[in-house]
Amino acid sequence: MEEKFGLTSQLRRASVSITSNIAEGAARSSKKEFNKYLYISLGSLAEVETQLEIAGRLKFISEDKELEEQSIYIRRMLLKLIQSLKE
Repeated sequence: MEEKFGLTSQLRRASVSITSNIAEGAARSSKKEFNKYLYISLGSLAEVETQLEIAGRLKFISEDKELEEQSIYIRRMLLKLIQSLKE
């Protein structure tokens, strides 16, 4: 039970970190800084994906294709935003 609580807590923090870093980066004064925070958001997304994989292997959650698709969609949006800032 403690293991499940810990993983849930980490998953929540990493999920919140994705959007928080986007917001913080958008408030910065340059595209370069915004880009830096978008890459941090990508890192947080990778954490979420890893934690979901672990939760699945531990049988805390069942396999969910929708979560996987949403993760891919978010990754694509972040990468496109990063690309647009480089142009």
